[in-house]
Amino acid sequence: MARFLLVFLFAVSLRLVFGDSSTTSDLLWPQPSQSTFGTEVYEVDSGNFVFNTTSASTLLKSAMDRYYVIIFQTAAPFFPSGGATQPKGPLTGLDITVTSTDESLNLTTDESYDLKVGGDGASITATTVFGAMRGLETFSQLIYHRPDGGLAINEVKSITDKPRFQYRGIMIDTSRHFLNLHTILTHLDAMVYSKFNILHWHIVDDQSFPYDSYTFPDLAAKGAYDHEHIYTQEDVKTVINYAYERGIRVIPEFDTPGHTQSWGAGQPDLLTPCYANGQPNGKYGPINPILNSTWTFLTSFYQEIDNVFRDNYIHLGGDEVRFGCWEGNPDIQAWMKKMGYTDYAKLEEYYENNLIDLVNKLNKSYVVWQEIFDNGLKIKMDTVIDVWKAGWEKEMDAVTKAGYNVILSSCWYLNHISYGEDWKKFYSCDPQNFNGTDDQKSLVVGGHACLWAEWVDSTNFMSRMWPRACAVGERLWSPKKVTDVNGARTRLLNHRCRLLTRSIRAEPVGPSYCNDEWHGP
Repeated sequence: MARFLLVFLFAVSLRLVFGDSSTTSDLLWPQPSQSTFGTEVYEVDSGNFVFNTTSASTLLKSAMDRYYVIIFQTAAPFFPSGGATQPKGPLTGLDITVTSTDESLNLTTDESYDLKVGGDGASITATTVFGAMRGLETFSQLIYHRPDGGLAINEVKSITDKPRFQYRGIMIDTSRHFLNLHTILTHLDAMVYSKFNILHWHIVDDQSFPYDSYTFPDLAAKGAYDHEHIYTQEDVKTVINYAYERGIRVIPEFDTPGHTQSWGAGQPDLLTPCYANGQPNGKYGPINPILNSTWTFLTSFYQEIDNVFRDNYIHLGGDEVRFGCWEGNPDIQAWMKKMGYTDYAKLEEYYENNLIDLVNKLNKSYVVWQEIFDNGLKIKMDTVIDVWKAGWEKEMDAVTKAGYNVILSSCWYLNHISYGEDWKKFYSCDPQNFNGTDDQKSLVVGGHACLWAEWVDSTNFMSRMWPRACAVGERLWSPKKVTDVNGARTRLLNHRCRLLTRSIRAEPVGPSYCNDEWHGP
């Protein structure tokens, strides 16, 4: 009986979501910073609607072309209340004004915009083309199907919007399972729909090395699962360009000195031979930091990464370094004695400091997992510390006290599956909810969701990621005061249905339906 009552109450809530009681604001994900809606309704017809801009930006023109298709081919079948019964007249266009010609993407890029829809037309005003893109996404979400089948938009007196955090990312893992190019590009589209701006590409790991290095081709030839599971230079360029055109930065991660088993086959003598009872046992551990050949290789390799990936940041990894092979290797033991080291953590520090010096010479900034900070390494003040372990509140306090920028990933591991609406726990995690001063909390530049791929490949990646990642997207974009889980559920149900219309295979939020169900392959 209790279960029947629960289902009945949920069905009633669905009527509120998909029936006439949804409001204009229920259409939007993530929720804007400020919004005021009017009561007028305007028809939107593809035959007499145009985007207008005086900007010469090809990025903006491409975005306008994309959103024209999104609006007139995939508008979601919602019918919000709060507007007039009959449309007042047609909305014939959207005027877009961009005041800056700067098209660089970095931690300081301005993504703010203002949006209005009224009797004198619709407008987006933004400082950068990327702010205009965020405004276009919001505009596209406001357009809905009327009961008679036509498209309409409700009056927007004002939307003033900007991201709360500048770093809003999702980490994908393409080593444990290879993700085909189509999946990655579709994922980038889905990121745009929730206003994410960073793809953290954990491209290689112990299991495989799918990055096709032009300097060291044997790394992929011998380290990938096979020749079909490799990202060519053209593939990588496609991902980077596709992302940039949508206002998304691509930050690659090449995690060292641990998590490097797949590197060894293509680069002899790079990894440390393990010993048992004074004899090599055929196994290998982390990168061997005491060989000159190691640093010759790493210098050339990271020079290539600097050339290939346009972003000014690279993720250096640095987590979970196991000392067993270092401790048992007689060459390393002799080197440690010569250096006066008794703690193998000092050897790790030696490696990381040399790697950081190498990257510094490339004028790259870097993100590192929290162990680099925890182990007391000397790092540049513009380093971004990635906090991923439990007890993140204390870690965020310590990192910001030391004056470093920090991002949070600890509570957003999407590969951790739990029964029910687990998006709520992602939604309720706020990266500034730790004991610290306002100055400390100002050093929190954002965070990212993670989807480690032990049990994820292209068959289930999209449904495992979406719409659960949307909860992280709103937490990182919307103001801190946006915490109402019940209101978020209404909007997330709508947004999930919208994702389906845009060919994103998003799993259900809970018992529900969409007026336009999934019809894809």
